[in-house]
Amino acid sequence: MESLQFLTEEQVRAVRERFGTPVFVYDQRTLERRAKEMLSFPNAFGLTVRYAMKALPTAAVIRVFTGLGLRIDASSGFEAERAMRAGVKPEHIQLTAQQAPENLEDLVRRGVLFNACSLAQLRRFGAAFPGAELSVRINPGLGSGHSNRTNVGGPSASFGIWHEHLGQVFAAASEFGLRITGMHTHVGSGTDPEVWMRCAQLSLGIAARMPEVRRLSLGGGFKVARMASEQSADLQAIGAKIKAAFEQFAREHGRELHLEVEPGTYLVANAGAVVCTAMDVVDTGAGGYRFIKVDSGMTEVLRPSLYGAQHPIIVVPRTAETRGSAEYLVAGHCCESGDMLTPAPSDPEGLATRELTEARIGDCVVIEGAGAYCAAMASKNYNSFPEAAEVLLSADGAFQLIRRRQSLDQMIQNEVIG
Repeated sequence: MESLQFLTEEQVRAVRERFGTPVFVYDQRTLERRAKEMLSFPNAFGLTVRYAMKALPTAAVIRVFTGLGLRIDASSGFEAERAMRAGVKPEHIQLTAQQAPENLEDLVRRGVLFNACSLAQLRRFGAAFPGAELSVRINPGLGSGHSNRTNVGGPSASFGIWHEHLGQVFAAASEFGLRITGMHTHVGSGTDPEVWMRCAQLSLGIAARMPEVRRLSLGGGFKVARMASEQSADLQAIGAKIKAAFEQFAREHGRELHLEVEPGTYLVANAGAVVCTAMDVVDTGAGGYRFIKVDSGMTEVLRPSLYGAQHPIIVVPRTAETRGSAEYLVAGHCCESGDMLTPAPSDPEGLATRELTEARIGDCVVIEGAGAYCAAMASKNYNSFPEAAEVLLSADGAFQLIRRRQSLDQMIQNEVIG
């Protein structure tokens, strides 16, 4: 059975008593430890770590990271604005977006760095800022994700300018007098240092054709193990390969490239958990299943329904006691057959029971590994369930409310009734 990662059973019960359920809890110590690991990523000629805030954009979390020296990777104009409202300096934010925001020109004038992800974006920037510097995102033709849904490089990915279209990039840069001093790639969520090395070499080969490039971002996608059976990326092993490639590039081309990386999941995944409540325990008879029904689900943790992703689940008895275990499926509270927290691995259509502490109505249930792409990517307000509250477990051991639970009035405030 899985075990609690940063909370104790006593703390789980205390969190529910004080804040209600469902509630996200984030651990500041884990956030800080992960940030320091990324800041020690091997590099040859300098390193910038940008937090991919799409993973978890809550202001309190952003402030933990920026306080340690991390900068921000924003995936939309709204994220860039949100980061600035959290206190991030515009010049510490780089915008890399599938859709260039309507207020792109205003953001750039305020100091936000822009990374053009298509030829149309490049031309729009050039028309507004002739003679300026910028970065371009290139799809190098290879990715390292474990599935097409997490692989953001290669011919099946729409992200970035296809590497064979460099001639059009140069033509647009020449037309508007642009200086392309940064290049960005993103290869996905992988663990294999050799694959990262091949992707880095592809990116460096493209950078070699861009003589003014001085910084190269390899994006994020450093896989982290949520489950005991999974493997996390070895940052030192991956970084050592990339460092050697950058050193070789410098010897061959006389340019020392500054490395940028943009982790999201690695920083926050295992720093977050959802504390919820077992609302019912039912079964479907002999030959069927036993279910724990919780007051959470795809409204907080969509990844199992979307990817068949696996999250550790722990039953915490409502009072301190010792119990046996049993096999369960864990169902979410949505009126939706796909709202299952225990799908078969990588198969959202399948089911896989978990051995959990014997569950009773009123017990606490903790969904671990819920820091990344959970609060940020959930099916919020489905069945009109409100957004959950968010709490930070501070380094001093105190719990701090960092996002209030949404009210029904807030949920419907923008509806227009004639």
